Amino acid sequence: MLVDFAASVTAMPLEVEDAAVRAERDGYDGFGAPETRHDVFPALTLAARATETITLQAGIAVAFARNPMSLAMLANDLQLISGGRFQLGLGSQVQAHIERRFAMPWGRPAARMADFIAAVRAIWAAWHTGGRLAYRGEFYRHTLMSDFFNPGPNAFGNPPILLAAVGERMTEVAGRHADGLLVHPLTSASYLHERTVPMVRAARGGSLDDFTLSLSAFVVLGADEKARAEAERAVRGQIAFYASTPAYRGVFDLHGWGALADQLRSLSVRQAWDEMAGLITDEVLDTFAVGGDVAANLRSRFGGTIDRISLYTPYSVDPALVTAVRADLIAG
Repeated sequence: MLVDFAASVTAMPLEVEDAAVRAERDGYDGFGAPETRHDVFPALTLAARATETITLQAGIAVAFARNPMSLAMLANDLQLISGGRFQLGLGSQVQAHIERRFAMPWGRPAARMADFIAAVRAIWAAWHTGGRLAYRGEFYRHTLMSDFFNPGPNAFGNPPILLAAVGERMTEVAGRHADGLLVHPLTSASYLHERTVPMVRAARGGSLDDFTLSLSAFVVLGADEKARAEAERAVRGQIAFYASTPAYRGVFDLHGWGALADQLRSLSVRQAWDEMAGLITDEVLDTFAVGGDVAANLRSRFGGTIDRISLYTPYSVDPALVTAVRADLIAG
């Protein structure tokens, strides 16, 4: 596995830049930045200018908050600025955020995503060949590209597209239309091997060749018992938060925890976050998070399947502990 470093979901753009510099200095293979409180593209542009070798990944850019043309331009520019080190991680987000936060249309997200990716690729192809842009999809139409607005071929090629997916339909879209899949942190080894991988294989005619599976894995790290207990509490809370989202219920269903997912959903409406975290038992925690000898346990769960991995630590942690896990993963 290649080992990446993931910026904090609360990091400001300049903090993302600093984190990318440290990640490259520490020998990480890649660096991922989220799109939560800040737009991912300015942050990664700063990171691209401040680094030289490390792969840079949008993890994720919200596709449906944009249109294919604007997204194609952003990704093309970042590929140029980074010298070909950019990976375009895309995700759909959920209906409430797309409609109520971004005021953009929602409907049939898997079909819309397939159309979105095809439109982006058609735009890139028109820039590369100079041919006519004539994309007419179910949701998107792009039929105008004059020379004045055409940036021409990208000297570094087009960036790979990695799609975030959990459910069957979006996972199929990833297999058919993307270059890789961003595996959600709320993923167990059972769900990965029994659902995700078979769905991707089926969509790709049985082969995972030239396809990247990238995972941000929940881990519990701490220098002492108190620190590990605090880390556990934070991870329980994050698991509860994700599990309250209906789109991820299938992961809990596989383990027979559908009723728990329903309960968490009801509590989330009341924003009863502390109560939700208290419902995440040790069994649930151990299913979705890795503790103990973290590197060995990550290899045991995901080795031979996951191509790129980063550590998801939704709590304050000594960077030396994260770096030590990276070193153990590489040594193993």
